[in-house]
Amino acid sequence: MADVADTSGVDLAEGVSERERLRLVALHEYRLLDAPAGDELEAVVRVAATVAGVPHSTLNLIDENRQCQLTTVGFEGSDSARSDSMCAVRFESGEFTYVKDASVDPTFRNNPWVTGVLAGVRFYASFPLVTPEGHALGSLCVFDLEPGELDDDQIDRLHDLAQIILALFERRRQARINAELAALAEERQRWTDTLLATIDVAVVAADQSGRLTLFNRAAREWHGLDADPDVDVNHLSGRYQLFETDGTTPLRPERIPLLRALHDGSVKDAEIVIKRPDREPMQVSTSGRALSGPGGMPQGAVVAMHDVTSARAQQRAIEEARRELAAANTDLRRSNTDLNNFAGAVSHDLVAPLTAVNGYLELIGDEVSGRPLQWVEAAGRAVTRMQNLIRSLLDYAQAGSAPVHRVPTDLADIFEQVRTDLAPAAQAAGAGVEAPGRLPVVAGDPVLIRQLLQNLVGNAIKYRDPERDCRVVVSAVREESGDWTVLVADNGLGIPPEQRRRVFEMFTRLGNGSAGGHGIGLSTCWRIVERHGGSIRVDETPGGGTTVAFTLPGGVTLPGAVTSPGQNSGERPL
Repeated sequence: MADVADTSGVDLAEGVSERERLRLVALHEYRLLDAPAGDELEAVVRVAATVAGVPHSTLNLIDENRQCQLTTVGFEGSDSARSDSMCAVRFESGEFTYVKDASVDPTFRNNPWVTGVLAGVRFYASFPLVTPEGHALGSLCVFDLEPGELDDDQIDRLHDLAQIILALFERRRQARINAELAALAEERQRWTDTLLATIDVAVVAADQSGRLTLFNRAAREWHGLDADPDVDVNHLSGRYQLFETDGTTPLRPERIPLLRALHDGSVKDAEIVIKRPDREPMQVSTSGRALSGPGGMPQGAVVAMHDVTSARAQQRAIEEARRELAAANTDLRRSNTDLNNFAGAVSHDLVAPLTAVNGYLELIGDEVSGRPLQWVEAAGRAVTRMQNLIRSLLDYAQAGSAPVHRVPTDLADIFEQVRTDLAPAAQAAGAGVEAPGRLPVVAGDPVLIRQLLQNLVGNAIKYRDPERDCRVVVSAVREESGDWTVLVADNGLGIPPEQRRRVFEMFTRLGNGSAGGHGIGLSTCWRIVERHGGSIRVDETPGGGTTVAFTLPGGVTLPGAVTSPGQNSGERPL
């Protein structure tokens, strides 16, 4: 009955009444038109002719356009127009029609089945085939070419035969529906079997007593066994090697997920271990529910198991990494504390004695001459290098451990302070230090940013090209993200491409000039930028030289600052 509303391709003309539409739906649902009548229907039609005592009988079905003679007795049946049908005149009333001589009946005397166009019918009786829902499908018709009569008993028997025909119609329809349902069930079962055999999820089912009824392919592979309905529920753990997540404690029956689902109604994300003897243990996550039949009667339970062995191994690895990271952070905090303590010790225990040593060397220098004076001067230079190294180490320590106070910081103001501080070195080197555009306000620590900019400008002056006038240009570009890229470009000796990444490592000296240094300055710059959440890189200045570019978080945009992404005023030839 699932396809009652399906007209099976019926093309209904506009203006058809709702009653007629429903009648046609019922007719086409039986799928009798243009189909073989079958032995049973043919036998009933033959019996009808015998009961009526006439040579002709037919089973007529009437659709929207035609009369279909499904099976006939005494003549060759065919289709004819519905407008020509004698049965179509009154069959929808549900009452049988009976005339002794149709040639004198006002309703039928001009019908082509009476006039001789299609036949010369005289005696005519029609018994409508009406479904229990009231839909007239057609009629059981008996007729003769001579006038005739029916008694009451004959009429009753013909009514009975019409009901038998309807019963045969219904039985045929039910048989078709049952066959379709069986085919659908078989197809669904094939689909289910294919799915269960394909998926990498183990599916296990049991009946209402907990006896196993189903293992799919994955379950058989994981356990190395099939479902055995003869295994007692108390022996499931031993037979199928089921353990707690520790991998050593056998599961008690009340802890087995399948039995939990059966008794509690459902189970979700219950994890167990399966230890098949010939393979590594598997940790699985199990979810399932109880199954109920009509009236809520329990029928069993089903569970699905997902392999989480790799996931749990990764989780344990992550937890171990977290523990190692926590330990490393503890060590790092301790190292930072030690570094701060070291910086304090250096500033007091090393710097002060070196200052005293330098003072005594100056006094000795005033008292000696010749070769001893050269020795004193060499010792003084060594003390100065040591003081510079200690100062660089202190700067590096401060850059990595001092708190970062993020405030709006005006780079233009910072640049002017740096240029003032480096004026003596710039004048001595004949270097020009400038910022042609308006530098922006950024979000950062003004102390650390000043140290960063002073290191970079100082390096540019220090590693100048002796063959041309030194020029250092500081500029800034606004990125689409809102951050600023600050560029310090010079026309100095430059840094080879293969060396540009390692210049930020501690104590890296490239040896490309005569200037001194300890290889700490750029490491300090890297630490300052990294602590501001930015990045720093070394590029080549067009025309020769080095451009150091670093990013800082955006602050307030000031008038005149370059804001076009990709515009790099610091990369023009110097």
